[in-house]
Amino acid sequence: MNYIILVFGTLIAFGGVVLLIKPDIIFGVFTKHANSIELHLFAIIVRVVLGVALVIGASESRFPVILQVLGWLFISAALVLGVIGRTRFRNLIKWAIKIAPPFRSLAGIFAVLFGGFLVYAVL
Repeated sequence: MNYIILVFGTLIAFGGVVLLIKPDIIFGVFTKHANSIELHLFAIIVRVVLGVALVIGASESRFPVILQVLGWLFISAALVLGVIGRTRFRNLIKWAIKIAPPFRSLAGIFAVLFGGFLVYAVL
């Protein structure tokens, strides 16, 4: 499970770097696919996989309690995204894109730090 957490942590950190350097790439993807069921399913599946990996792999990490809590938060977020339905998910994505410009750099920094934390926690 730690390999899955390591891969997710690396991808999250990389996404944060992209968000800092070329935010239009990431926001362009969200804008282009805001209406697609694939983005909705992807959001749910990624959260479930990462959440389960965090819950299962927490005991082998440097911060077992933190990873356990994060895992359950990711699983809970996946359940919420599944329950809210496509219309509300689409509205959520459009709302997030609309309010995002002033927060892009902050989100990028947070993503780099969070991804780095996940990598550090399992190495």
